[in-house]
This record gives sequence, structure tokens and C-alpha cells, in this order.
Amino acid sequence: MTGYATLDHVVVAGLSLAPAVAHIAEVLGVAPPPGGQHPLMATHNHVMQLGDQAFLEAIAPDPSAPWVRPRWFGLDDPTVQARLAEPRLLTWVARVPDLDAALAIAGPASGEAVTVSRGALTWRFAVPPDGALRFDGLYPSLIEWAPGPLPVDRMADLGCRLVRLDLSHPAAAELAASLGRLIDDLRLQVTNGPVGLAALIQTPAGDCWLR
Repeated sequence: MTGYATLDHVVVAGLSLAPAVAHIAEVLGVAPPPGGQHPLMATHNHVMQLGDQAFLEAIAPDPSAPWVRPRWFGLDDPTVQARLAEPRLLTWVARVPDLDAALAIAGPASGEAVTVSRGALTWRFAVPPDGALRFDGLYPSLIEWAPGPLPVDRMADLGCRLVRLDLSHPAAAELAASLGRLIDDLRLQVTNGPVGLAALIQTPAGDCWLR
């Protein structure tokens, strides 16, 4: 069922939100405006469009929210937290029309479907019980938006477009095979090497690599 999923968004994470947004602004020359809070995950974010119904998210733990369960994107994992001493492009998310069907393809390592909200928005998201990232964040988390217009259409368009997403991993062949069962997107480039994620983004000032 290759092509079942669509690249939905890329995720810049930090130990707190302001440095994550500042990292994006330093690299791209524009800063995503505030999005909102995710009470279930005790996180908050800023968001902006990247073209082709994709977007960029800056996310971090929300110190004002009570901790309910392990956060998504491995944000409670000490190893991930050590990596986020400097904010970085941590992972990405793929959009699917039916999350249960997608999880049957992706397997149990992608987690279980939970219902998440941000303000008036509600959606389904696959989160492992411990919040862990697959392939060190290079395999996408899976999201199913509610029927109707996508939220990205209401996000700020600051003139940035995602051109390419480079994924480097020591188990590149296994990663590529796993992705190939789920998504077919020419912007995804998988190579063998140390763990690394980089997005080539076209900005009003020229092409920039966001890492």
C-alpha cells in the first residue's frame, strides 16, 4: 500500500519553546507564530506552512501543563533531552486517511491511536506508551486529521517551502523498506550513515538547510 501516507509536517523540538522558535528564525529568517497547547501531551507549539499542505512545527514541553502521560516525540527520554540541549529538527509526521489501517501497515512499534486536541482542533495520533521515536525519529509518527479542510490551510504562510527531507541512519536499508510500505514521496532521501535529519527549505532569502 505504498503511497498510503502523505508528509504532513516536520518537527523542531527544544527543551523549551522560545529557543526552538529562535532556532527556526535564525536558519530560515522567519519565525512561526504561536499555535497552542496540547493538554494530553503537556506540550505547546508554533506552526507555519511549508507548501503542498505541509507545515513546520516548533514544539516543547509546556511548563504550565500537568504531566499526564509520557509525551510524544520522545520528549521525556533522557537521551532525546540531551540531544535537545540545542534545539533541532527532531522528527517528522505523516498524514493518513485511516490511522487504524496505517498502524496495521506500520506495526505495533508505531504506538497506539490516541485522541489529541489543541484548542478547537481534535485529531488522532499514534503514540507509543513510552513516547519513543522509531529509527531515532527518522520514521514518522502517524496522524489522522478530522474530515474537512486541513488545519495547515489556516496557518501562516511566510513564503517557505519544503524541498527535500534527508534521512541518514546506520540501518538505512531497513528504514527505507519500512518507509516504502507506507509512503511514496520524492522529497524523502534515505542514506546510510550516522543518525541525521535535515530539511532543505526554500525561503524568501534563498534555500536553507534546517537541522
